[in-house]
Amino acid sequence: MYVTNQQDNTLSVVDARTYKVVATVPAGAAPEGVAVTKDGRHVYIANSGSARVSVLDTRNNKIVKTVPVGKSPTGVGLSPDDKSLYVTNGKSSTVSVIDTRTSRVAATIRVGKSPVNVAFSRDGGSAYVANAGSGNLSVIDTRTRRVARQLPAGRYPVGVALTPDGESAYVADEVGQQVLAVSTRTGKATAVSVGEGPFDVAIGPDGRFAYSADLGPGNVSVIDTGSHRVAATIAVGPPGTDPFNLEVTSRAVYVTNQGAGTLTVIDPTSHKVVATVTLGASPYGVAVS
Repeated sequence: MYVTNQQDNTLSVVDARTYKVVATVPAGAAPEGVAVTKDGRHVYIANSGSARVSVLDTRNNKIVKTVPVGKSPTGVGLSPDDKSLYVTNGKSSTVSVIDTRTSRVAATIRVGKSPVNVAFSRDGGSAYVANAGSGNLSVIDTRTRRVARQLPAGRYPVGVALTPDGESAYVADEVGQQVLAVSTRTGKATAVSVGEGPFDVAIGPDGRFAYSADLGPGNVSVIDTGSHRVAATIAVGPPGTDPFNLEVTSRAVYVTNQGAGTLTVIDPTSHKVVATVTLGASPYGVAVS
């Protein structure tokens, strides 16, 4: 597991079996979003403080390249084929597309205001960008690298995840205190009330549950994607823990807690907390190889 520590300017490398921190690596200025390639060889880190993306070689845990992008890069997303990295530039209102083979920016796409996160359809044909400042999703056609359409997405959309079938985009609406299930065909949204300040949303590999990191109460809301209802609420700590970002695999739900400086590991079957890992200051993003 790779976790960015925003205030420490570091990346924590955590063994996913023992839940022990095995390395702490300098990662650049104010690291936020993080993504790891399918082969586990490279990790990409958005450094919001320097308008760059750092590239980590996992064989030696060294930064081997940095790529200039737009202002305040926040979220990163690898295309399903790992050939392109999409980077949301919050203060530029753009997405930088990095060719992972050359580590160069191949395109810059203007989207809505203050983009935060990006998620891909399973076939990689579309990228969905959550624009907090304009309250919508920009849907990018990855073949033409143009915005094909905009979908309404609440008051302040910050997190986005696609269901495996591609039928719905789940959006964390931080100000609206809700998660929206947005039909990717019609744009119709179904709202699910969750805890205060949902910042991120993630969906399990089987698509049965969506998970919302609710900053205010220190909870993770588990949403049944079939009924659009909260099926469980998992406490990861008291108010002030600030669960922030999520990653979900078949094995676990991983949650970074900015206020507590920890990573929570949740069993996706029992919805019980199985481990808490102490990290650096203000852990932000998490990626699992």
